[in-house]
Amino acid sequence: MSFLCQNRQVRPLTRREMLRTSSAGFGALALQGLLAQEAQAASALSPKPAPSPARARRIIFLFMHGGPSQVDLFDHKPQLTRDDNKPLPFEKPRIVSAKTGNLLASPWKFMKHGQSGAEVSEILPRLSAIVDDLCIVKSIYGSNSRHGGALLELHTGSDTFTRPAMGSWVNYGLGTENQNLPGFITIDPSGSHGGSNAWSSAFLPAHYQGTRIGGKGRGMTVPFIESPLKDRNLQRRELDLLRAMNRDHLATSAGDSELEARIASYELAFRMQMEAPGIQDISGEPESIRKLYGLDQDNTKKFGEKCLMARRFSEAGVRFVQVTHRYWDSHGNLRKDHARLAAEMDGPVAGLISDLKQRGLLDETLILWGGEFGRTPVAQGRDGRDHNPHANTMFLAGGGIKPGIQYGATDEYSYYARENRVHFHDLHATILHQLGIDHTKLTYRYGGRDFRLTNVQGRVVKGLLT
Repeated sequence: MSFLCQNRQVRPLTRREMLRTSSAGFGALALQGLLAQEAQAASALSPKPAPSPARARRIIFLFMHGGPSQVDLFDHKPQLTRDDNKPLPFEKPRIVSAKTGNLLASPWKFMKHGQSGAEVSEILPRLSAIVDDLCIVKSIYGSNSRHGGALLELHTGSDTFTRPAMGSWVNYGLGTENQNLPGFITIDPSGSHGGSNAWSSAFLPAHYQGTRIGGKGRGMTVPFIESPLKDRNLQRRELDLLRAMNRDHLATSAGDSELEARIASYELAFRMQMEAPGIQDISGEPESIRKLYGLDQDNTKKFGEKCLMARRFSEAGVRFVQVTHRYWDSHGNLRKDHARLAAEMDGPVAGLISDLKQRGLLDETLILWGGEFGRTPVAQGRDGRDHNPHANTMFLAGGGIKPGIQYGATDEYSYYARENRVHFHDLHATILHQLGIDHTKLTYRYGGRDFRLTNVQGRVVKGLLT
């Protein structure tokens, strides 16, 4: 219902007044059409059945911004240790990020863990303990050696053009499980290369874009989630008035998807103010859970809060939650920086996976961990590694992914993915497949052609699936 403000009182508009405030060129039919468009936008966010049988209902993407070093975490290379400080015995890529020298052995020891016998670095003790829950993919590769392009390729499928993010495509294909919350949330992405393009809906309707959560601790909330109007009835009447004014403007502009999305976002914001504060409040979590995520330790508390928040939003029905941890770009100070970053990340990520598993949620939640590229086995100075898009290790867990395996392989120094290579397009195709979506059929017509997350490439990597 629309409202009119008169003598500082708010009362419902009559149908005649509604039609009179609309543009004469559109009239009643135009207004009815706009109301239908608004209803259509709302229904677009309603949950949709997966086109095919799905193994996962939602995703948590743990993004390690900057490029963690696969040869120091998951891809053990004994020959690299033996050949430390020797020249690389084959050609380096034609296009590189920076000048590099001789081979650089990992400063950390690797040990086999679990029934799978996966070799993991000593700086990841908590992930080592749950390695049989992980599917470690050692043969990921991309197309770009620069942070901005590589980050966007991982997030959107394109390193050269603005395209919708993974979370936006998932929202578009499946809708939102919880109508009182966004379908796509990104936690603490500030400072990431690519900026808002990493969670943008691009040419998809704006209501599919990500909602950013910033801050830390109790300040880590959806921006402006607290309403200054404590009276919910008064806030409801204010929003109805605002919606009526926006509709009138929309009627004179012959349709505006951004304004339609804004109208819908006001309604979503109103509903979020009822539910989101409770989800964001982690103070009621038992001490055992707080300790599991590392909230009792200074170095893990910040990222642990983000991972716990991700679990709470995912459990509440948010379809796609992304959490960013930074900054893994160790061109120098590899020993110091990677040791610190691993210590910050290891416990919270292992805690998240263990928590989902004990709650019975891991089977229907797909976990993706990794960065925009790996790092070179050759050194910058004697304590750094350059960007390496040709060999990247990522891991998945839950959501119908085969646990306790290591998939793919790199060369003897981990410079190039060699066996069972998995491009970012293949990764995206596999993720959508687990959600019950054929990546070749999830398309959106824009500018005269049908676009999709995987562009014109991509294949489902069957070897990763149970």
